Amino acid sequence: MLKERDAPRSDGAGASDRRHDAVGATAGKGPQAAASPRSSWFLLATASATCALISLDTNIVAVSLPSIARSFHAGFADVEWVVSAYMVSFASCLLPMGGLADRYGRKKMLLSGLLVFALASLGCGLAPNVGFLNLSRAAKGVGASLLLTAALAVIANAFPGPRERARAWAVWGMTMGIATTVAPLVGGVITQWVGWRWIFLLNLPVCAVLMVCAWHSVTDSRNPHAGPVDFAGSLCFGLGLACGIWALIGAQDAGWRSPVTSLRFAACALLIAGFVAIEKRRANAVVDLSLFSQARFVAAVLGMFGYAACAQVMMTFLPLYLQNAFEWTPVHAGVGMLPFALSMIVGPYLGVRIGRHSTASTSTLPIGLALVGAGNLLTAAVAQWNAYGWVALGMIVTGLGAGVLNGDTQKAIMACVPAHRTGMAAGISTTTRFTAIAMSVGVLGAVLASRTQSAIDAAMPCGAADSAAGSACVDAGFMSDLLAGDVGHALARLAPDARRALASIAPAGFATGFAAALGVAGALAFGVALLVWLLAGRRQVDERRDVARS
Repeated sequence: MLKERDAPRSDGAGASDRRHDAVGATAGKGPQAAASPRSSWFLLATASATCALISLDTNIVAVSLPSIARSFHAGFADVEWVVSAYMVSFASCLLPMGGLADRYGRKKMLLSGLLVFALASLGCGLAPNVGFLNLSRAAKGVGASLLLTAALAVIANAFPGPRERARAWAVWGMTMGIATTVAPLVGGVITQWVGWRWIFLLNLPVCAVLMVCAWHSVTDSRNPHAGPVDFAGSLCFGLGLACGIWALIGAQDAGWRSPVTSLRFAACALLIAGFVAIEKRRANAVVDLSLFSQARFVAAVLGMFGYAACAQVMMTFLPLYLQNAFEWTPVHAGVGMLPFALSMIVGPYLGVRIGRHSTASTSTLPIGLALVGAGNLLTAAVAQWNAYGWVALGMIVTGLGAGVLNGDTQKAIMACVPAHRTGMAAGISTTTRFTAIAMSVGVLGAVLASRTQSAIDAAMPCGAADSAAGSACVDAGFMSDLLAGDVGHALARLAPDARRALASIAPAGFATGFAAALGVAGALAFGVALLVWLLAGRRQVDERRDVARS
């Protein structure tokens, strides 16, 4: 776990809070900070590369989703789970994994995480079917959560001085940014030229090298005062989140009003209620629920949720859109994602300029969310034009807003808690991020599916086929294949007349569905921006009232 005052100011995950975290303590050795500068910076390179591997893996898979669908003839729900299984397990395990690292040693957990990540990658690369692939993706999420919490704690332990620490986090942040930027292009190149399985199999030699580097560079450290890990609360949260995502994704086939969907939502609500009840009773809860009584903290968490649900989720949907609507290859789609990725690099500099003229620490959040909303709505408005230049412009606006939010959401959450609680706050921040992405994949996927089917139904020409055949053209199986990117399989089982008609109608229908999903994301971003702005204003009123009373 991160030492509470040492939590990173940029993207990252914390673990359960420990007031007496002896970060520098090692098993029979002095602090790791006493190592030579050269070995410390080698350690930083190892830990940063480990975190970059997670970031790369999180964003690289989206470009390969249509290829995975074609390989297994998998439906849209299966493809959604390729992303969601990883996100759900990652978000569920972030809170307890830091406690494990504190209790049993950060080096041990870092090496264990690399081993789990490597074995899960092997399972993904050799998966015989999409069900096995999704189970392996869930296992990768567990390994990734252990890697991230342990790696961040190792960095905090190795650089105790303020100046060294600032430089270390700057290097770490730059590494993460580079990984996020190149992920779509790397994913497209590997998928098209080698095959999607190598996206996962290439993790094996990388993990092996990182294990060797970690073994030689990291000195083990642990917290001798670490309390028990909150497995019960974490299990309730993880299962509740999984049931909620299951309901959202499954509703596309089962129906929103079906008993199965209702049962899954009810299970989600009961499990999350159980999590809240457990956290209220625990002395060392992984989440201090009293923080949510502060308007400023709620505003910061809402900002993180809006950023992830409306901007980061585009890393999943944009590659699908570029390949389905424009009929691009994976490499072409990866290149087409660059306006979004590169503008995310520029965004933080814009955020700094905005911050210089702001009067409150949360004032940049509504502006960033408004940019994300405007970019999403612009892209939605031009998505059906088949004009990439306009789509790229929308990507740039969304990416600028995402870049503003990327660091400021984390800083806003950290600024709301005292120094001894920042580790827990970092855990809440990153858990919120991945929970929001997983939920948004389910919601926007449902909107995409519904609107695409409606658009295809409306566009079917009278002469293409009789009404019965026309109805069969857009059945659940056809739609599932189309949305997943397996257009060839979707069209192959149709009658010749319907096949010829839908060959041109289907991409346009997907673009219509994508526009509708982006419209929802844009409206949500503006709604969250308004809430954050109102909560920030309430906080300022409360502060002025407190000053007047004193």
